[in-house]
Amino acid sequence: MSDLLWTLSQLDIRAAIDIALVALVFWGLLHLIQRTQAVQLLRGVVLVVLAAAVLTSVFRLTAFSWLMGKAVPALLLAVPVIFQPELRRALERLGRAGAFANRQGAEPLFRQVIRQVARASALLSDRRHGALIVLERETGLQEYVDTGVRVDAALTTELLLTIFFPNTALHDGAVIVRGDRVVAAGCVLPLATGTAVDYRLGTRHRAALGLTEQTDAVVVVVSEETGIISVVHNGRMIRRLDENRLVKVLDAIYLPRAVPVTRAKQLARRIKVVGNSVRSWFGRVARLLPRFNKRSS
Repeated sequence: MSDLLWTLSQLDIRAAIDIALVALVFWGLLHLIQRTQAVQLLRGVVLVVLAAAVLTSVFRLTAFSWLMGKAVPALLLAVPVIFQPELRRALERLGRAGAFANRQGAEPLFRQVIRQVARASALLSDRRHGALIVLERETGLQEYVDTGVRVDAALTTELLLTIFFPNTALHDGAVIVRGDRVVAAGCVLPLATGTAVDYRLGTRHRAALGLTEQTDAVVVVVSEETGIISVVHNGRMIRRLDENRLVKVLDAIYLPRAVPVTRAKQLARRIKVVGNSVRSWFGRVARLLPRFNKRSS
């Protein structure tokens, strides 16, 4: 205990800032992987490391200690591969910082897009015509555009109904919308591969989940079997929507005005919580230092 108090007494402002920055980095990493499969992977890695440390320190296993010593560098190299989706998502979020400022003046355009997509989805649902409509946001989808057929036409309800009419050349794929234009049709999207995906979901829904897990796109899915309309965003699905509810959901997710305000409030709350925690911790340290100095003297 005395060694710990002596160490704390040597802290200065620069050391405190250094510790706070390291803690902030770890907090950001943990926040990034929450509610993802990476949590289970991280738990497995921690359990393996702890079990190896206990075995080598208690039983003094020479061969096992040598094996773990050689395996740790390989494990560190494997971390970027294991957490590749999470790292990619983090870098994309950094790259999208400040990009919403360019979208603020385009709210009427996005409202028009929402109305056209909602109306087309309702008509497709009534006719039991399957559809997969991707609304591009800040993350570019050019690699998926290249897998389809270039259309480059103004987005209209009639165009979507024509594309997704059964047995046409482009109906069995995704339509990618950029701004107020249909960029391409018949596009191929990555399928979700997670173990938590409902086995009853069809290929369209799995493709929508797979794309939104990797990008910030918003995807509208119309089931060919049931006619159910769904919206997928950030790897999560909202199902059983009608035209009016679809407009409200897309308004909340897709319109640019809602994003910066929400994120700014969330960031402010988190910074406040972290600041209060750091202030409380340093307050406790400051109260312990006089006691330690008296005991030393």
